[in-house]
This record gives sequence, structure tokens and C-alpha cells, in this order.
Amino acid sequence: MTDVVIAGIGMTPVGEHWDVSLRSLASRAILAAEKDSGGMKPQALYIGNFLGSMISHQANLGALITDNTGLTGIESYTVEAAEASGAAAFRMAYLAVTSGYVDIAMALGVDKITDVTDGIEKIMATALDFDYEGFEGVTPAAQAALLMQRYMYQYGVSHDVFTWIPLLAHDNAVHNPNAMYRKAIKPEVIQQADIVTDPLTMYDIAPYADGAAAVILTRSGLLPKNPSQKPVRVLGSSLITDSLALYDRTDPLNFNAARLSIERACRQAGILPTDVDLFEMDDFTSIYAVLALEAAGFAHPGEGWKLGENRHVPMLTLGGSKARGNPVGATGIYQIAEAVTQLRGQACAAQVPNARLAMVQTLGGPASTAVTHILKV
Repeated sequence: MTDVVIAGIGMTPVGEHWDVSLRSLASRAILAAEKDSGGMKPQALYIGNFLGSMISHQANLGALITDNTGLTGIESYTVEAAEASGAAAFRMAYLAVTSGYVDIAMALGVDKITDVTDGIEKIMATALDFDYEGFEGVTPAAQAALLMQRYMYQYGVSHDVFTWIPLLAHDNAVHNPNAMYRKAIKPEVIQQADIVTDPLTMYDIAPYADGAAAVILTRSGLLPKNPSQKPVRVLGSSLITDSLALYDRTDPLNFNAARLSIERACRQAGILPTDVDLFEMDDFTSIYAVLALEAAGFAHPGEGWKLGENRHVPMLTLGGSKARGNPVGATGIYQIAEAVTQLRGQACAAQVPNARLAMVQTLGGPASTAVTHILKV
């Protein structure tokens, strides 16, 4: 296999950027990644975006963003996989470099939520099966609430067993300069939070936000003799799909695509999931995080919640979507860039000791699309 490395990363702070346009957010991340790489310019730009055409009224992002950043003339277009759009864009960039089609590729994730002031849940429901779910008023949060109800009933647990997930996320985000919420919270605050959609409370759901992140990939042999940053290798990459609608699945609590994408990415990398030093999982909601851990094999079905007391691997190391904020289509690139920060040893007070191998997984819809990447320094 071709030795593909991440040579540069760039992230904007996640938050409510009322005064910054979609194109400007994207440009800031692109320029930061180019600077971090020592000045590398991409020959192809793959853009992970979910909501641009519906919220920002921009559908031709390839032309818009390259024109705004002085990259006109290169190959560029949008990759869409709902909330996993950024991770899918990264896979496109990885495949382009691996194939030899380009020497340098960039994956960008960008989304801007604050361009709409009403009806965001209806727009987010386009990640579901509209004919049979969205049309009936089902939203991603409501669907996740149904999953949590099913989990609690099937395994005989209370809502309190999920408390450790937002608690961990907020603890880890304290030292993340790009996080939306850099403040630790107490267990009793989480337990007393208002219900959003029963049984999910406000602390079970990652807040939608604006953000852009970018990464530059190339082959290791093309790096300068003295690169400005420690290169991080991409050992494995896998994108798997499942039934779009939950009612089409034999067991809605089995995130099968998430399991398969991890198995295939790890097989390509020649490792087991338990070999990794950190796992950046998808925590759109607390129940998603638990089901992702079970799909990864860190716990048996019905026991993922137990990892709150007996964690074998660091996770959500810079706050995850819950505390960093959820920039939707850009989330997958943020996860990868944060994992790179850990592997480089640049996470400061949030640093995972001796981190050398990371696994990153992003989910689109209720794990209808699952994208997993294995990174190593």
C-alpha cells in the first residue's frame, strides 16, 4: 500500500459565527492547514458538507471555495454523507493520493448552522428516510430518544448510566481552544437537566454549531526533508452503509455498518481495535456513543455504558461533538484533526500519554453511513 500521510491540519473555533460566511470559514481552515504543512498546495480539494445548499443557499461549493482561496483551476467538489460528509471527503482525498491521481489532496469539512434561525430539526431530518420517517415528523434527536428508550428497556438500565459520556466530554474540552464549551460540569447538573425529547436531556445531545476544518494528505516520499510538523500516517480507511431507515433493520441497537467499517479499517491497518491508544467516536447523542463503543468491540451488547467506570481506551479526548460543538458535515474532519493533534503530542493539558495509534469513526444518520480511519505516528 502507498504510504499516505497527513502533512497539515487547520481548524476554526466551533461556535455561532453570525458574522462569518460559509466561504470565509472554509478559507480560514484551508489557509491554516496550508501553513501547518509548510506551504503545501492541494491539487484536489474534496469538501464535506451537509447543509450548504439548504441553509447557506450554496450548492457549487467546489467553485465557491477554490475561488475564494486562490485555488481556482484544481479539481474540487462536494462529498455528501449527511453528518459523515467530512469523513467521506477525507476518504476521497486518501483514495486520490493512494491511487497516484494527485500528489497532494485536501479534505475540508465545513457547515454553518447560524444561517438559519428556525426549522433546523426539519432540515436535519433529511439525514433520515424522509418518505417514512421525516415526513411523519421524526427528527434525528427524536429517533435517538427512541433508541435510548429501547436500550433502557431491553437491558434494564436507567438514564443515569449514560451520565459519564457528557461528563467526560466536558472535562476533556476544558483544554481545547477550538471547543464551544470549555467548562467542566458536575454529575448532578447533568442528572437535573431538562428533557428535550424523552429520555434525552440537553446534555445527551451535541449542540449544532458553525465550523470548518481541513487536512492535507500526501505520500510520505513527497514530504520535505525536514517537515514543519510530525507526519501522521493513514493506515486504514473504510466507509460502510446500512439501511437508511431504522425500521428496516433486524436489531435497531446493532450499528452494523459501524462494526463493519471498524473491522475493515483495522484489517487494512493490521491491528485490532483494542490496540489503539485513543478512539474518537461519534457522540451526536449519548446513546450513539454507547452503541458505537459496542460496535467497536470494546463492550458486549448492552454493556457499553459500563465503560464509564472501566475505560480501556481514552475517548472524546478534546471534548467530542458534545462539548467541542457539532459542526455537522465538518465533524469528521475535526475528529481527524484532533486525533492528529494527539498523535503529534500537541494537545497540551489534554494530551493522551504516549499516543501513537488512533481510531476515528464518524456516523451519518443512525449509523446508516459509518466511516472509520486508523492513524499512526
